[in-house]
Amino acid sequence: MSSRNFTSSIPVIDLTFRELNTHVGDAHANVPARDLDGPQGRGYNTLRTAEFSRILLIKPSALGDVVHTIPVLVKLRARYPRARIDWLITPENAEIVRCHPALSNVVLFARRDFSKRGHRWRALLAFFDLLKQIRRAKYDLVIDMHGQVRSALFAFISGARVRIGFDRPIRRSLTVSTEHDLRNVPNHGWRGAREGSWIAYTHRIPIPTLDVHAIDRYLWVGPLLGLDDDPPDLTIYLSSETVRHVERLLEEHGVPADMPLVVLVPGTIWETKHWTIDGFAGVARQFLHDGFAVALAGTKRDQQRCRQIAAAAPGVCDLSGKTTPAELAALIQRAEVAVTNDSGSMHVAASLGKPMVSIFGPTNPVHIGPYQRPESVVRVDLPCSPCNYRRLSQCPFDHACMKQVTPAMVVERVRKIVAMAK
Repeated sequence: MSSRNFTSSIPVIDLTFRELNTHVGDAHANVPARDLDGPQGRGYNTLRTAEFSRILLIKPSALGDVVHTIPVLVKLRARYPRARIDWLITPENAEIVRCHPALSNVVLFARRDFSKRGHRWRALLAFFDLLKQIRRAKYDLVIDMHGQVRSALFAFISGARVRIGFDRPIRRSLTVSTEHDLRNVPNHGWRGAREGSWIAYTHRIPIPTLDVHAIDRYLWVGPLLGLDDDPPDLTIYLSSETVRHVERLLEEHGVPADMPLVVLVPGTIWETKHWTIDGFAGVARQFLHDGFAVALAGTKRDQQRCRQIAAAAPGVCDLSGKTTPAELAALIQRAEVAVTNDSGSMHVAASLGKPMVSIFGPTNPVHIGPYQRPESVVRVDLPCSPCNYRRLSQCPFDHACMKQVTPAMVVERVRKIVAMAK
């Protein structure tokens, strides 16, 4: 099997934000007038010209989803230049956005504390304190980009007169994306707000199609609030302290500042999205041979995979479990190129504008790939892909979509990407 080149089909399958504004506008046009400015306060028409002074953006996690939400923050700041704009986010992801000039404050939701043995009672007390903090802030606009019952609770408890989130899930239908070309429409994946969360919203974002990238989907909030339709700005702002820490970390592991660096991030949450250990090791050996320093990065959850890759590629620098999400971003920023699975690190690399290559199998790069970077995707053409299965036990084909991607395919694409960037 050969790697698929999406570039030629992009004019057909890429729905831009400007085009999707039209779709969302049409969806609003089909809402009866009584629902636009009725007694329930839905007021879609007046919402576009309304002014808000205290805004809460809700997107706690995961890393990739947080990166996808940054363009919404930027457009909110442009629309409401004098407003206080806060972001409810988990502590581990907060440093990705804390230094953003469009943001006023981060509101921390320590979700992981609920899973720590011996900390659950303390976590519950902190959760109630957070609810009181949100209530006291007196937000007048809350935008829930997360769309689950817990995030909807935050929106509802705020008491904000305007609470926006996605509409209830819609049915899947045939699309014009690469899914069609591969003769497969998966039955899994995002279809709208979940767990009944839409009940908490005063205004719901219509869902005209599922065949769209997540970043453009988040920007569907734009027509409701009168946000601009300029190209999305995904810039990540890192503190100088974070950058210096990563520089010191590399030096401690024998990577001087003037040495070219390749960063491999072999971890991801879904079992099915993992490319093979042998695959990453083969890429590492090739670039070590070419004179690059090669660093492995990831969370503590990824350490076992990284140790296996390091054992198969002597000379790599294993930094797994040693970086925060913000420090991971600084590490990727320092690199010549990053190689990832479909993961948050992929979206970080794309937001930083770095050369990068990502291996795809069970998921659709048109919907959640590196934004407007189809050339950075390596995958094989199989009729079962994408399937959106999360667990290997669900796959009846022995994970063929990932096993058939070879190190040579990835190295070839990396070299092309790096050459294009020069």
